[in-house]
Amino acid sequence: MGAARSFRDLRVYQEARSAANEVVAVSKGFPREERYALTDQIRRSARATKAMIAEAWARRRYKAVFINKLDEALGEASETQSWLDDALDSSYLDVDQFSRMDETWRKIGGMLGRMIDRAADFCKYASDTDYRGRVMEEPLALDDALFDHLEDGTQ
Repeated sequence: MGAARSFRDLRVYQEARSAANEVVAVSKGFPREERYALTDQIRRSARATKAMIAEAWARRRYKAVFINKLDEALGEASETQSWLDDALDSSYLDVDQFSRMDETWRKIGGMLGRMIDRAADFCKYASDTDYRGRVMEEPLALDDALFDHLEDGTQ
């Protein structure tokens, strides 16, 4: 596939987006009394996973922040699995449906863990990208005179 130029190019984002859409579709069949409990919570954590991946991508200029956001995404993915457990325990999902969805979220968690372990690979070229995600043509070249003015307080 080549280098990712957007968070949408990341396989983990694509998987999380698809899995979150499945959670939303499946949760439409949950009982109405679960609307403000299980239904909202599982949708929120599933959607937050993909949103945190996107946010991590935007903040990869700072390795520690990138790792933190991916760690948050991993937490949301695990939370989604916990809500899936509740849906299974309440018989809102059958065992096959649960197993398939749980495996998808486990896979997403594994991908996030590997990204955290390899954060330096994702962050090493981030300084060539401005905050809007566009690759800059020329790196910013600073003139030494700028630093001279800063040191002596003149401008």
